[in-house]
Amino acid sequence: MAASGRVRLILLLTSQYLCVFLTQGLRPPANVNHHPPVIAINRQLKTGASNTGNIGAASSVSQPRRTSGWRLAEQEACRGDLTRLCPKHTWSNNLAVLECLQDRKEETEIATDCNHLLWNYKLNLTTDPKFESVAVEVCKSTISELKECADEERGKGYLVSCLVDHRGNITEYQCHQYITKMTSIIFSDFRLICGFMDKCLEDINALHCGSITTGEKDLHSQGEVIACLEKALVREVEQDQTHQIKEDCKKAIMRVAELSADDFHLDRYLYFSCRDDRERFCENTQVGEGRVYKCLFNHKFEEAMSEKCRDALTTRQKLIAQDYKVSYSLAKACKADLRKYRCNLDNNLPRAREARLSYLLLCLESAVHRGRMVSGDCQGEMLEYRHMLMEDFSLSPEIVLHCRGEIEAHCSGLHRKGRTLHCLMRVGRGDKGLGDSLCQNALQALIQSADPGADYRIDRALNEACESVIQTACKHIRNGDPMILSCLMEHLYTEKMVEDCEHRLLELQYFISRDWKLDPVLYRKCQNDASRLCHTHGWNETSEMMPPGAVFSCLYRHAYRTEEQGRRLTRDCKVEVQRILHQRAMDVKLDPELQKRCMTDLGKWCSEKTDTGQELECLQDHMEDLVSDCRDVVGNLTELESEDIQIEALLMRACEAVIQSHCHDVADNQIDTGDLMECLVQNKHQKEMNDKCAVGVTHFQLIQMKDFRFSYKFKMACKEDVLKLCPNIKKKVDVVVCLSTTVRNDTLQEVKEQRVALKCRKQLRVEELEMTEDIRLEPELHDSCRKDISRLCSAVTFGNAQVIECLKENKQYLSHMCHQKVFKLQETEMMDPELDYQLMRVCKQMIKRFCTEADGKNMLHCLKQNKNNELMDPKCKQMITKRQITQSTDYRLNPVLRKACKADIPKFCHNILQKSSDDNELEGQVISCLKLKYADQVHHQISKRLSSDCEDQIRVILQESALDYRLDPQLQLHCSAEITHLCTEEAAAQEQTGQVEECLKTNLLKLKQDACKKEVLNMLKESKADIFVDPVLHTACALDLKHHCAAVTPGRGRQMSCLMEALQDKRVRLQPECKKRLQDRIDMWSYAAKVAPAEGFSDLAVQVMTSPSKNYILLMIALAVCVLFLVGLLCGRFTKQVTRELKDR
Repeated sequence: MAASGRVRLILLLTSQYLCVFLTQGLRPPANVNHHPPVIAINRQLKTGASNTGNIGAASSVSQPRRTSGWRLAEQEACRGDLTRLCPKHTWSNNLAVLECLQDRKEETEIATDCNHLLWNYKLNLTTDPKFESVAVEVCKSTISELKECADEERGKGYLVSCLVDHRGNITEYQCHQYITKMTSIIFSDFRLICGFMDKCLEDINALHCGSITTGEKDLHSQGEVIACLEKALVREVEQDQTHQIKEDCKKAIMRVAELSADDFHLDRYLYFSCRDDRERFCENTQVGEGRVYKCLFNHKFEEAMSEKCRDALTTRQKLIAQDYKVSYSLAKACKADLRKYRCNLDNNLPRAREARLSYLLLCLESAVHRGRMVSGDCQGEMLEYRHMLMEDFSLSPEIVLHCRGEIEAHCSGLHRKGRTLHCLMRVGRGDKGLGDSLCQNALQALIQSADPGADYRIDRALNEACESVIQTACKHIRNGDPMILSCLMEHLYTEKMVEDCEHRLLELQYFISRDWKLDPVLYRKCQNDASRLCHTHGWNETSEMMPPGAVFSCLYRHAYRTEEQGRRLTRDCKVEVQRILHQRAMDVKLDPELQKRCMTDLGKWCSEKTDTGQELECLQDHMEDLVSDCRDVVGNLTELESEDIQIEALLMRACEAVIQSHCHDVADNQIDTGDLMECLVQNKHQKEMNDKCAVGVTHFQLIQMKDFRFSYKFKMACKEDVLKLCPNIKKKVDVVVCLSTTVRNDTLQEVKEQRVALKCRKQLRVEELEMTEDIRLEPELHDSCRKDISRLCSAVTFGNAQVIECLKENKQYLSHMCHQKVFKLQETEMMDPELDYQLMRVCKQMIKRFCTEADGKNMLHCLKQNKNNELMDPKCKQMITKRQITQSTDYRLNPVLRKACKADIPKFCHNILQKSSDDNELEGQVISCLKLKYADQVHHQISKRLSSDCEDQIRVILQESALDYRLDPQLQLHCSAEITHLCTEEAAAQEQTGQVEECLKTNLLKLKQDACKKEVLNMLKESKADIFVDPVLHTACALDLKHHCAAVTPGRGRQMSCLMEALQDKRVRLQPECKKRLQDRIDMWSYAAKVAPAEGFSDLAVQVMTSPSKNYILLMIALAVCVLFLVGLLCGRFTKQVTRELKDR
């Protein structure tokens, strides 16, 4: 078959020579003998017709046969040149001599007479009528098999032309050899090619490609004329030049190129231009079937390649780009596949659309992508030419024509090894993009033709840049596999990626992402789904209704549909869609729809956000400011991320440690549930959580607050309730408040059926808990406290509720609005401790240990009950104390007390309530009021008593505050200076056990401020109510209580009275420490009774009744009353007597 291709070329060329000279009527000079050479060659051919061995010998250059008759070697005109230039073994074969002298080096000249002799010899060979007769005789069986050739008119060279057209079907060895040999003769001069001069005469003159009359020097070498026309044809396509080559001439040029496709000797200009380069690079490459061309193409950009050869090779490659038939090996290898898949329907128009290399590649690539069988030889040829297109931009005339300005401005000097193409890709991917949309389209068309997504090796620049990454990160994938690009994308922005590879990869992916078909795996798995759901056409067809960039958008919309919503993608297709989405999340420019619709907003809001992944985050942050089209795209993408957060590949990479430790189950099994993000939020405080992951998770939480649809699980659980109960509300925080309020009202009203569905209530609870983790997740609170955060908490990082905790600790310094919001937040947290993020985080293990059975709303109460347990974690204990201090500031922050004393507070503390406002804490005044009321009713029989539930709660508060002065806000407020001055060591103690209170009691006489003194007196008064309220005394008298008061029920001062009686009973011996403490308490109470001012008549009565000198005081009061009575009687009688005397007068 290798020889058959060569024969076909020679046959056509021979017939074309004959046609030229018959029509032009050219004659050789009179002094040249025409007949001997014709007779000689005819003898050789005729002999060969009957003897196969002889034709091979006669026509073979490498194995010449000695023949009788006229010989070139014996002619005087060429004897000297022959001896000097040609090996002796070729002298006996005229064709071998002719080939030797034709293919001499340029600097080697031959005599003029020899030139003329050679010229006329070739002319006689191509004009003798017997030449066609020889073809008929040699190719007899072939002509009979080819009906179209048998029907050709004889005598005009058409028969040989037809044989050349069908040379691939010739099986006769003699016929093959005959045509192959004659081709080299015809291609030495364009005038010998049938019809070429007639068709191209005007163009040759107009383009100054040469003259019809050649000089004496080199009559038989006119290859440069053809090369000139070929270059002009290429320039016409690339530059839209004024002179248009005639269509007939164009066909003739392409025909010449096609006929010289198998043997590079036949392209005379290229042969002479690349002769040295052939010896340098392709010395061992066998001639024929285009092998030398391919070898030279592969070395085209080698440094040692001469510029002249490189230019000639480029011109030929450009002709191949215009007509694939110019490549012998490609046309031969793919002939059957082209016919099978109907890729060359119009054979009469070699330069028609079907002849373009790009069309051939697209057609056959379409078959490959659809899973059709394309021969291995054809795929190998396609791979080489796809590589060729990616390596040299100049082979694509559309790019040369439409991208000239961009190349000159940005990419000059980068034309080798695909660098110019990648430069154009980089410009196209830039913020300004390619100025000319035609240039962008030309690039996109080239990449579709070359299809580097199917085999990364086609892109030489990418291959060289990423070689080290592929060998390390992707070595488990077969070389050339399409998944190599996906592997590279997965390692984008990792330590394994190198900068140059990163740039080349993103440049290529920018264009691949704009046509879903350019990812072969995606296309193979999703072509049926795309046809079924998106109404797409064939691989290499486009539709205005569904352009390539819109198909993927259609696919991913169907990928995340529920069964109720209708048709979904197949599983395999969905996996691939998710893979592409993961890749696109790496860079906003890899999402064509997003970049197109958000170009203005990216420039307006995100021009400084150039780091990895920042642009999309920026757009999400400015969601409300975006134009509607951009907002819709960003919203849809964000909604998609909420369902499958693994799309955020960078976030997944940053959170890998947390996922492996705490969320690996949901990560492995996640199917459209959003569980992975929920897991990450719940584990934000884990030690594996790094800053990048925490920032990414928080960012997504913040974005979710903009629209409840961005929280997939919440949306799916509550969408019906939102539409019914909270219509027209979009922001998630508002929706949560709306639904929470509905749930609370239904609960308080004890309705039979909750308006909010159970599944929504459960998810609502999750959302409420998540919102407490970061103040930014509660926009109203954050906005109200923004200035306070900057002023008081600037050093505190967001997350883990740290900023909220900071605001709580600095509550007295907050602005009015912020203070009001923080108070409301605390009130909510105290009613539902599970919403207290810091408490639940710090005490998580203690809750598991002590409060597993406790209801969520009683969690703090349970923790307080176990606060002093020896197994209690110190950090948790400290947090519990903080919450107790908060509760002590206002009864509204203690829901248990508020409920228990609901009726008592307005009854006994009405004056305090009248002076207060809803916006400010009462600083413990109501609680102090209730404590004093409790102390009064313990020692005196008062008709208006606290309710039993309220008494129980006040007793607990008294016991707690007696151990820690910080739980008494009034004491801390009025005695802060005294505590600092008199009780420094006690206040600094890590564990508060009532030592500060004891210090203040001991230093009662030293207290100068009346307000502080009053608080200490009240404390003494409260301590009489129950010994548990006096921890120092209780500790000192613990044994005596056990021995002497074991039968006494605790509470209402009964155990204290028992100890006082024991102290007065001389028969009872108390512990020295207890006795001392009791005597101290009596002295304190006596002093308190003397100095404590009565605030009213009732308070005075209470002081008298509680005084140690009660009997004496009552006796004095009785005597005073009696004296007043007697004085009254006496004065009355006296005044009555005076009145009578006045009347009598």
